[in-house]
Amino acid sequence: MSVTTPLRIAFGPAVCTSLAEGSDREWLVADGCGGYAMGTVCGLRTRRYHGLLVPAVSDPSARRLGLVALEPVLVLAADAFVTTAPDVVAGYPWFGAWSRDTMTSYEGLFLATGRADEGRELLRGYAATVSEGMLANTADTGATEYNTADATLWFIHAIDLHVAATGDLDLAAALVPVLDGVVKAHVLGTRYGIGVDPADGLLTQGQPGYALTWMDARVDGIGVTPRIGKAVEINALWVNGLAALRALHARLGSDPPEIAALHERARTSFAARFPTPAGGLYDVVDGPDGDDDAVRPNQLLAFSLPHAPLTESAAVGLAAESLLTPLGLRSLGPGSPGYRGQHRGGSRDRDSAYHQGTVWPWLIGPYVDACRRTGLPTDGVLAGLAAHLAEWGLGSVSETVDADAPHAATGCPFQAWSVAELNRIIRPIKAAPSS
Repeated sequence: MSVTTPLRIAFGPAVCTSLAEGSDREWLVADGCGGYAMGTVCGLRTRRYHGLLVPAVSDPSARRLGLVALEPVLVLAADAFVTTAPDVVAGYPWFGAWSRDTMTSYEGLFLATGRADEGRELLRGYAATVSEGMLANTADTGATEYNTADATLWFIHAIDLHVAATGDLDLAAALVPVLDGVVKAHVLGTRYGIGVDPADGLLTQGQPGYALTWMDARVDGIGVTPRIGKAVEINALWVNGLAALRALHARLGSDPPEIAALHERARTSFAARFPTPAGGLYDVVDGPDGDDDAVRPNQLLAFSLPHAPLTESAAVGLAAESLLTPLGLRSLGPGSPGYRGQHRGGSRDRDSAYHQGTVWPWLIGPYVDACRRTGLPTDGVLAGLAAHLAEWGLGSVSETVDADAPHAATGCPFQAWSVAELNRIIRPIKAAPSS
């Protein structure tokens, strides 16, 4: 009997860090059943089916990238961000607790991982921080701040998801009065110019020198993307939040007419005001310089949220043409004024690029949901992020990625909402039966 010595093939940094050399050298691990994992030695996905798992099927032409194997990895990754308080660390190694990140991540970190009991306590704790209709934001500076236009709206969204998934009417009864107060404060007007425009029922926000949406980078105290006016995702969240509050009231056996009227007016105004002649959505309307038609991913929330104001549009496909990358979506389309292809350099350079093109992996969640709602395919769209789990922050998903190819990771190597959104879309939550 002859024995064959296995052939060992190894490549060093000269090959693995070179796109020209590494992208032409592919690896394959077969499972013996017709399935496989496949990629290039430099990590670049050059084929549609490069990924961690392509399962066997009877017809090889019908192969699809499988993500089941990712679930335990992502659950473990999610554990790193949930503290015993309970609270959420937004990202390692630089960030503490940010309410926007916490509430955006809520479903993926708590409901998708069996942490509903911890989540319940977190929601009750955050409810106690509401002031003038706004949720406290970050304590990273050593002081409680109220400086976001969207964290409170994500909070309403999280409570709605929690009650829908668990049927926890006791929590609904405890927090609905807080949410009623949030809506009242927004109608009357609160900090930083945040308030409902009586002319159309949409939510406006912003003051010079501040950046109150998730695109909140500032350089020398000036917001890089201030987006003053009626921002598209803020108003998608506003419509969603009003519908969510109506649903919570309905579970408790009530239907306040003032909430219903606010919801219907905002939804109708959104559909009339945000679509552009080109088929997309404005990023901001009624701003200091009029309407802003910059191609940004914020418009995806108009389709992705459970109570989204829109269900049919070419906008999702049009946005994907400019924004979709293997690791998430760009924050601004290439060729747009101010576009930055790399998120590198000193703090001024990085902050200037932060939302001016830089890719954000968390946006893959809204994108996939928007595609599902509007009937667009999502085959293979998560392959890059599956491979990314073996790059940068191992077993996790980074905060940001360069806008230009080869889309090298930047920012925090371990980011809560990046992990949470990937975990959420591969582990959909089933709603509890209505009582």
